[in-house]
Amino acid sequence: MAKVDIFSAFEQLKVLVIGDVMIDRYLVGHVERISPEAPVPIVNLDSVDNRLGGAANVALNLKALGATPFLCSVIGEDNAADTLQQLLNAEGLIDTGIIKEANRKTTVKTRVLAKNQQLLRFDSEVTSPISEVTTTHFIQHIQQLIQDEQIDVVLFQDYNKGVLVPKLITAIIDYCNSKNIPTAVDPKRDNFFAYKNVTLFKPNLKEVSEALNFDINTEDTKDLEEAANAIHNKINNTYTLITLSEKGMYLDDNRERVIIPTKPRHIADVCGAGDTVISVASLGLALQIDMKLTCQLSNLAGGIVCESVGVVPVNKATLKREFEMLNTL
Repeated sequence: MAKVDIFSAFEQLKVLVIGDVMIDRYLVGHVERISPEAPVPIVNLDSVDNRLGGAANVALNLKALGATPFLCSVIGEDNAADTLQQLLNAEGLIDTGIIKEANRKTTVKTRVLAKNQQLLRFDSEVTSPISEVTTTHFIQHIQQLIQDEQIDVVLFQDYNKGVLVPKLITAIIDYCNSKNIPTAVDPKRDNFFAYKNVTLFKPNLKEVSEALNFDINTEDTKDLEEAANAIHNKINNTYTLITLSEKGMYLDDNRERVIIPTKPRHIADVCGAGDTVISVASLGLALQIDMKLTCQLSNLAGGIVCESVGVVPVNKATLKREFEMLNTL
């Protein structure tokens, strides 16, 4: 596919995103003095900003790139759930895949900032697995959506908040494989090896080191090769993409193993970069673009969002411009 056609092709794709959704709340203010009660700064509050986070940020990235995301998650029956639904509606995101479970909290991550510096974060959440009854209903609901909407790729976004349980993961991957629908996952610790037979597996370096219990020297590609082999032997995935922070990413696509370096940037905030990378990678997967090319595009996208403070979706125009400027493509 010609480079100039990729971004137009994104607009034809339907992506089903399954995972933990949350609200990223920012309390923004300024500090003029230290509290007399304790050695902590007093923040004079200027504004409160609620943003979509977690799997919902992945959906935002997909929408920003022109694709149509269908968001599937389980939230609580609380005030935060109402706020989340309002944010989804405001962004024009399809929420028919979201269901509620009693006695569950809708995750809210609250950050306190002053002069673009994060002073504190506190979380309100429940991380226990969704119930067996909810899991069964959720699986059926997702499978119906995949069938009715003729989904092109399914993306799992795991934050270990209890939505992605092993039974659900297995059922949906098996269902997708039976329908020849590619799957992608941004895994986390608890279910790291539960994604058997997934198409694209995209952990970060820290997650791989913890899961395999050995330190990986990124200067030695043999370490990365060993890690990718270990992952494939455990879950039988097709592609392994390990993000390496400022060093870029490592790709094993069964044909070649290569490190794709990052472009030097002024980093303001790394929050949400992983969401952006998996969003772009899943679109490339759905279009069956050469995986190395897909990773180069994903790498650029992740870097672009790091230049903004807070969790933000990638800017499609900026990504297209930088992509076309790459001399190596």
